[in-house]
Amino acid sequence: MTRVITYGTFDLFHEGHYRLLQRAKALGDYLIVGVTTDKYDMERGKLNVVDSLPERIENVRKTGFVDEIIIEETQGQKVSDVQKYHIDIFTVGSDWIGAFDYMKDYCRVVYLDRTKNISSTMLREQNKKIQKIGVIGSGRIANRFIPESKLVSGVSTQAVYNPHRESAERFAEKWEIDAYDDMDAFLEAVDVVYIASPHETHYEYIKASLEHGKHVLCEKPMVLEQKKAEALFAYAKERKLILFEGIKTAYCPGFEKLLGIACSGTIGSIRYIDACFTKLEEKTSRELSDKKYGGSFTELGSYCLLPAIKLFGSTYEDVRFDVVRDENGLDIFTKASLAFPRGLATVTCGLGVKAEGRLLIAGTKGYITVEAPWWKTTYFEVHYEDASRVDKYSERFLGDGLRYEIRDFLNMINGNNKSEFKLTRGESTAMAGIMEKFMAHEKRPAANGEG
Repeated sequence: MTRVITYGTFDLFHEGHYRLLQRAKALGDYLIVGVTTDKYDMERGKLNVVDSLPERIENVRKTGFVDEIIIEETQGQKVSDVQKYHIDIFTVGSDWIGAFDYMKDYCRVVYLDRTKNISSTMLREQNKKIQKIGVIGSGRIANRFIPESKLVSGVSTQAVYNPHRESAERFAEKWEIDAYDDMDAFLEAVDVVYIASPHETHYEYIKASLEHGKHVLCEKPMVLEQKKAEALFAYAKERKLILFEGIKTAYCPGFEKLLGIACSGTIGSIRYIDACFTKLEEKTSRELSDKKYGGSFTELGSYCLLPAIKLFGSTYEDVRFDVVRDENGLDIFTKASLAFPRGLATVTCGLGVKAEGRLLIAGTKGYITVEAPWWKTTYFEVHYEDASRVDKYSERFLGDGLRYEIRDFLNMINGNNKSEFKLTRGESTAMAGIMEKFMAHEKRPAANGEG
């Protein structure tokens, strides 16, 4: 008898799950399925699991392919299960190719091809639906998005659009999704849109997606002009659609905890914020070669503006820019100085100059420091006049962090607005206004399409 084992969450049970179990069963005579607990899913970074453990077990059982169901509760359990149950074949989907090669020391490992573009037919019977995501753009951030989206229950990335067909096809082949160079056909194939294209294209892509009735998650900066941001948010609200700016820091648990401590009065009244984010890019990169829309501030400014806007509010009295430019005229290091009614903020970004890169929040009773990479916010300290007193806080930040914004975006689509405070429309609009002022300072076009 050939004994086979596989594992999974099996949330929102769909055709892809069904086919995986069917193929796993075909590998041998006896199939054991490990279903993960809610606690273990949280520990390994799986977010937004909808169905209870008993529901997920029952859905697996109802397929008729499974001879035995066990519960997966801890990391490292797979090895002991293979030995305990005398397993001949360990199998999982091709999404995990290479991740379980260590199991080859204990049994044969088989990676099963995933079911492309899963059907939600089985979910509609339960009044549940997986949101089909289409990605616009096929660059670096888009490649980070797809593995993160797989860790949020209730979404499935199914398509990519790029006006350059070859780029779309390369991306689609890598992630086993569909490629489009026709915008209308792409929008017909998906429920929601994730925009990860160059900054200057965002406005038109957002507008087209909203016109087709699609919810939109757009990478920062969403647009580079305040009136454009106001118009897009108003149009989305009018059509009862969610428009969501993807500044991942705003949605990560550690940053939320940081804001809570800062606003609690622990350090008194906040009077100064200093946020710095630098990284060194190749001069041939888009960020340092696009003379109209590249540069440090358009690329990194949103991150550094975020704590200032969150803690001081969207109304500022003045903003001044000091810039170090490369030979081609692009800013490789920019300092923005902002005056608010309640305090001052310094925002520093660099793509060609390396600096310490920390976040400082100064108050009348103490200060908070977060070392780089503070935009992932895993650890911070609160200091006081008494130097011997230091409060220390930590929080997990999993993977690239995009899963947190995807989770909150999905929750808002599903009618749960509890995450809306993390980055409000007014805050996004204010940041677009500051970007617009920077573009004017640099004498660059800020328009993102026609108004």
